[in-house]
Amino acid sequence: MASVSLEKLDKSYGAVQIVKGIDLEIADGELVVLVGPSGCGKSTTLRMVAGLESVTDGRIRIGERVVNALPPRERDIAMVFQDYALYPHKTVRENMGFSLKVRGIRPEEAQTRIADAAKILGIAHLLDRRPGQLSGGQRQRVAMGRAIVRRPQVFLFDEPLSNLDAKLRGEVRTEIKRLHQTIGTTIIYVTHDQVEAMTLADRIVILRGGDIEQVGTPDEVYNRPSSVFVGGFIGSPAMNFARARVEAGRLVFRDGNALPLVSGHLAGEGREVIVGIRPEHFQPAADTAATLSVAAQVIEPLGSDTLVHFGLGEVMLTARMPPTVRLEPGQAFQIGVDPAKIHLFDAASEKAIL
Repeated sequence: MASVSLEKLDKSYGAVQIVKGIDLEIADGELVVLVGPSGCGKSTTLRMVAGLESVTDGRIRIGERVVNALPPRERDIAMVFQDYALYPHKTVRENMGFSLKVRGIRPEEAQTRIADAAKILGIAHLLDRRPGQLSGGQRQRVAMGRAIVRRPQVFLFDEPLSNLDAKLRGEVRTEIKRLHQTIGTTIIYVTHDQVEAMTLADRIVILRGGDIEQVGTPDEVYNRPSSVFVGGFIGSPAMNFARARVEAGRLVFRDGNALPLVSGHLAGEGREVIVGIRPEHFQPAADTAATLSVAAQVIEPLGSDTLVHFGLGEVMLTARMPPTVRLEPGQAFQIGVDPAKIHLFDAASEKAIL
């Protein structure tokens, strides 16, 4: 196992800068997820760590070694891609052991490693099958097993669940979490799916336009987002946003609705702010004195809860409500908010007001 250090890491293609001098320290044994929208630089960053992309500027350390000039095979890493890249004519056992054969590992040692990895991943009964006889989830487990048998210092995962359906994504995601808990190797994991990021990560690195927007634990990025971008990216359904003005200790929205301003928020009188409220932090009006007068637009019953979409002036917001809430489209109603759960962002910079 090893720590990974990115020091002012930069990647440009001609005049286009894809990764903009990022600094990141990943501890030995940590599972760090790089997340962000398409084009934010997350996969490019991972490929630079792997040695599949050259570094324009900056340094990459794996353990004590600067690896910028080292080819991928000398970096002691193993990478799992969204494309399983299995040899269709080889069995699972042969696919998992191929890299060991190339490296000259003794056959007895190789078979021990294959058996150990297959047991961890629950694919021991599949070792003599070929990829064409496997489901998508089983193929991805084989791809993970192929990486495990190498016993690298660092695992790199590049959107490994993208080709799986929702049910299989959940199953394999659990396997990856369990794998990390079992073997404890450093993992850098790239995804655009914030649910994967929240469920897997020790820490999440949120990228935007080649820069790091925020680094923190899942709890930190969910409960203390540093910007409107982070607040809107983390959480499902996404955080709601509406503009308001601070007036006499209240947040006054453009349609005249108002909510109390929590004393800890450092927002001065007359300041224009963006108010962020997560759908799950709305509640029935009877449960709080802080309420909004709104009208329901769309109702989505989900069984365990109900999504209620409503207008606040020109803005459409979403609330996650108990399944007992019964509303009709167009119906006026009162909805409550816990003032302590409200997030405030500067209207100009869109950065959090702490």
